[in-house]
Amino acid sequence: MAKQYRLTPERLQKLQEELTYLKTVREREVAEQIKEARSFGDLSENSEYDEAKNEQGKLYSRIAEVEAILANYVVIDEQSFDANAVSLGSQVTVENKQNGMKATYKIVSSQEADPVQGRISEESPFGKALVGKAVGDEAEVEAPAGVMTYKILDIQKG
Repeated sequence: MAKQYRLTPERLQKLQEELTYLKTVREREVAEQIKEARSFGDLSENSEYDEAKNEQGKLYSRIAEVEAILANYVVIDEQSFDANAVSLGSQVTVENKQNGMKATYKIVSSQEADPVQGRISEESPFGKALVGKAVGDEAEVEAPAGVMTYKILDIQKG
């Protein structure tokens, strides 16, 4: 059975727009690069042609990836989750019990994760440890440096 992707309505729209862009604008650009590279002559020693073909491969790979997601998705409603427990769509403020540092993260689907922006996947070890917990609860996360303990200070929806 194919993996089901949990997407917010916003992420679904972005993926649909990306697919349209890739199949229209980007595909024409890559085809033009290949056509131009072919005009340079001998393809066996033509690095521009090789690069354009590699770009075409990446493009088709990304198109296939987006199409697979769009063929197996479920739209989630972040507002339907319990506001008193960490769940998909929650914005969670935690305190690292070892060093006292506080941080705020948004729990998102794996398709929307961006740790640099504080968007943590519900499927990551950190996300899994937080999901279902309430304010005041502690979550233990297995990390390369050892087990880290976090106290949940606040939960906001959306």
